[in-house]
Amino acid sequence: MTEVTILLVDDHPVVREGYRRLLERGGGHRMIAEADAAASAYQAYQRSKPDVVVMDLSLPGVSGLDAVRHIRQWDPRARILVFTMHDGAAFALKAFEAGALGYVTKSSDAGELVRSVGIVAKGGRALSSDIAREIAAERLAGGRSLVDDLGPRETEILRLIASGLTTGAIALLLNLSQKTVQNHHYQIKSKIGARTDAHLVWLAIGAGLVSLETVS
Repeated sequence: MTEVTILLVDDHPVVREGYRRLLERGGGHRMIAEADAAASAYQAYQRSKPDVVVMDLSLPGVSGLDAVRHIRQWDPRARILVFTMHDGAAFALKAFEAGALGYVTKSSDAGELVRSVGIVAKGGRALSSDIAREIAAERLAGGRSLVDDLGPRETEILRLIASGLTTGAIALLLNLSQKTVQNHHYQIKSKIGARTDAHLVWLAIGAGLVSLETVS
């Protein structure tokens, strides 16, 4: 059996060590690189070219969602498995739209992560059972998420705005001009029907993009 090489992206060193041991314990997997932020994840991917990226979404600054999109832009063949605490259908669907092949929550059984890495390594799609149920329930109910009409980049900008970052700070994080960020801001408000910036924040909270604790 060919060994699967992995880049693990999580901002907590102790967490990375725990998942390294989990994935390498049974054999067949080898961690060849680690990263603790979106920018370092992109750089580590370029250097190591792993078979699979295991990516958390909750990272300092730019989220893993933007990291997924950035890596896939550089290498359309990149195989990325999102592994995160976010258990909402909206985040999962945006991750797939950004180019992820799998989505597993950290509340899942440890075996789901190992199984999903194997599936993604072969180019398949993987979902943990809780997320599969969440997506199915939402679609069967005929519901639409606030972010359904937003692209991954717009979703990330909405999250950063709702987290309290200024236009200048967002532009710096995403390597965009302030004018581009302002244009995205206007388009996002128009698409989701936000009347004011305060309304925009409350809509983002309702969609699960940010929590009240993270809003400054």
